[in-house]
Amino acid sequence: MNAGRTVFAQVMDLLPRRAFESAVERYDGHARPSRLSCMDQLLCMAFAQLTGRTSLRETVTCLRALGPRRYHCGIRVRPARSTLAEANERRDPRIYSDTAMAMVAAARLELPVDPDLRRLGVAAAFAIDSTTIDLCLKLFPWAHFRRRKAGVKAHVMLDLRVGIPVFMRVSDAKTSDVSVLDHLAFEAGAFYVLDRGYVDFARLYRIHAAAAFFVTRAKRGMDFGVRKRLPVAPGGPVTHDQLIRLRGRKTRTLYPDTLRRIRYVDPTTGKRLTFLTNNLTLAAADVALLYRKRWRIELLFKWMKQHLRIKAFFGTSPAAVQTQLWVAVIVYVLVHRLKQRHGLTQTPNEIAQILSVVVCEKTPIKQVFLELRERIDEVPNHNQLSLFEF
Repeated sequence: MNAGRTVFAQVMDLLPRRAFESAVERYDGHARPSRLSCMDQLLCMAFAQLTGRTSLRETVTCLRALGPRRYHCGIRVRPARSTLAEANERRDPRIYSDTAMAMVAAARLELPVDPDLRRLGVAAAFAIDSTTIDLCLKLFPWAHFRRRKAGVKAHVMLDLRVGIPVFMRVSDAKTSDVSVLDHLAFEAGAFYVLDRGYVDFARLYRIHAAAAFFVTRAKRGMDFGVRKRLPVAPGGPVTHDQLIRLRGRKTRTLYPDTLRRIRYVDPTTGKRLTFLTNNLTLAAADVALLYRKRWRIELLFKWMKQHLRIKAFFGTSPAAVQTQLWVAVIVYVLVHRLKQRHGLTQTPNEIAQILSVVVCEKTPIKQVFLELRERIDEVPNHNQLSLFEF
């Protein structure tokens, strides 16, 4: 029963406690600081994410202002700013990365599958991209990026079937995007959708050798020879469907097998796109659809930067930055699991906004969102003219 329990505590019930405790033992999370447990640290950071706090001082001030309600949120101590800062600086961020991956594994089994990908019969599809987060060079000298700027880069792989990240690697902002492919184990039969910046034929051939498929955009000036022209519907968005072999001095050695080149005209914008894939059987229009789904990862980056605290970091060490990023991923997955578990009709964006103001209410979550929807439906629209009003 959720009677008498805060909304925050009900949300945190979705955390994989056993996986979290195993990660704490694995990385010796009990070592220091002893005044704040790993679970209390996670709950404090999650509270900051959900309520939109912008600094450690602000987070601690709000937690202290809660009084007895802090205990009902599951936070057993009255945290000090220095203690929470020390925990973020010194504790191994892999505690939270392993917890996030355990949540992702559970969420992939229960979240609804994208209907377009289900129609295509695609067993697995992933989008890979990165986002750069600018930092202050004086505060983050270890993340030197440019002459007067620091930054870190989050390399993310998003499961396109359920819309949640399944891999994240944090590096300095100088690291090239394509290098993340060296850290991935490719799944046979899966599709990997990549931007044009990931075109490296040696790495693409490694995807091909793993019996997986890639979809990307071809670079201009690519030297190739057409081996076969596949039929296309006249007047349709697909103008060319070709089987090709690379002819460049290096590229034909790096990728010695057949590729498929598809020219596509976007019916909405009229933009001409050239796709490159090693899948020779999927319909050309479906290849274009898979690439269009790549924009879900751009929406993920936009959502996280707008609603999660990753622009203003609470610590300046690499461990503190990675901890905050992984807690942001945990909160992101929590919102999606909450929506699915309780059958909420609101979007993840609306759910995050509502949670920020109701986390301390002692009401069942489903009732909170149901009553909110009823109140919204009952509010009259005074801008709407009545046909029979005289």
